[in-house]
Amino acid sequence: MISDRERLTNLVPRTLLRVAVWCLCLIVIGWAVFYFAQFIATLHIVVLPVAIALLLTALLFPVTRRLRAVGVRPIYATWITMLVAFGVLGGTGWFIGLRANDEFPGLVDQVRATSKTVEQWLYTGPLHLQPNQLTSWIDEITTQITAQRNQITQTVLTGATVAFEVLASIVLLMFVTFFLLKDGDRIWSWFLKGFGSAAPRVDKAGRTAWVTLSHYVQGTVAVAAVHGVVMGIVLAGMGVPLWAPLAVMIFLASFIPIVGIFFAGGVATLVTLGAKGPIYALIFLGILIVEQQLENHVLQPLIVGRALSFHPLAIILVLAVGGILAGIAGAAVAVPVAAVIYRAIPELMADPPIALPAAPEHPPPGDEPGDEPEGAETAAPGPDSAVNEESAQHNG
Repeated sequence: MISDRERLTNLVPRTLLRVAVWCLCLIVIGWAVFYFAQFIATLHIVVLPVAIALLLTALLFPVTRRLRAVGVRPIYATWITMLVAFGVLGGTGWFIGLRANDEFPGLVDQVRATSKTVEQWLYTGPLHLQPNQLTSWIDEITTQITAQRNQITQTVLTGATVAFEVLASIVLLMFVTFFLLKDGDRIWSWFLKGFGSAAPRVDKAGRTAWVTLSHYVQGTVAVAAVHGVVMGIVLAGMGVPLWAPLAVMIFLASFIPIVGIFFAGGVATLVTLGAKGPIYALIFLGILIVEQQLENHVLQPLIVGRALSFHPLAIILVLAVGGILAGIAGAAVAVPVAAVIYRAIPELMADPPIALPAAPEHPPPGDEPGDEPEGAETAAPGPDSAVNEESAQHNG
């Protein structure tokens, strides 16, 4: 007697059945990913600040850890860390504003002089343009700007709503960062309780993810700082106005791999062109390219390569997906998120770690009951344990 399954197998080739099953699985996974992305996009005002807060926590926690090590209470250590961070940001903003206020009028005069030189070269140089041609191009650009005036006005009005969302996101970001610095290990212990018997596996994956995130953030900040300082010295040595804001912009743009440096370098090159002329602009562009190559082939592998070993094509695809889903902010956090997932999933799917032996029912003499905190068998991979894990890896 032939069953229905055997009849179906005889009618449809086995290879086609396997392909059909795989296609069905991919459709289900794609459907789930799509709706999850829609859910994240709907809650972007919450998800994005939390993601950035995790990055800031990974960056700032070494300060909090050192303060705790010398005996400072966690609440005071957290406040000191936050105040130091605000002090650095406030001092940098004040210095940039002071330099911009002093140098912007001179930049305008230099741009005007350079524009006249370029205009004269267009008339007398190899292009031999006529004055009426250049005037017609300028008039066309002015007409296009006037035609888009309504759209520009609507964008400015929409900017008020965006500014309110940004302000709310910044407030949420500061609160999340504060509590992660102060109670990160306790929050993780509470989080693990929801996984029951799978808690050791999730705990191991979380530890690996936190170490990866810490390495990536701290290494990226170090590389971006070197990049910003070097290019700031180059701009200041050339006498380019607004060199301090341009150096800070290059530093911030370095957090967006590949794409950020093109934008920041282009703006700095244009400012150099307008202020000092084409020779200085070409020199600056050459130094920027050489320094960028040194960063990609020396600094990045030595500092960040331990935590992130993505192929450039993978980085470009991750940046594209992050930019499509959440714009510039999504592109900024896409690479660390992908790195964390890439490192955590193998640990999550691996064999479960061997559980620690059960504690004796009666504590030995001299030990008081209740000293062991609740949930110690699944201790949190908070910043402290992440640092211990990182030290173990270095010692290994």
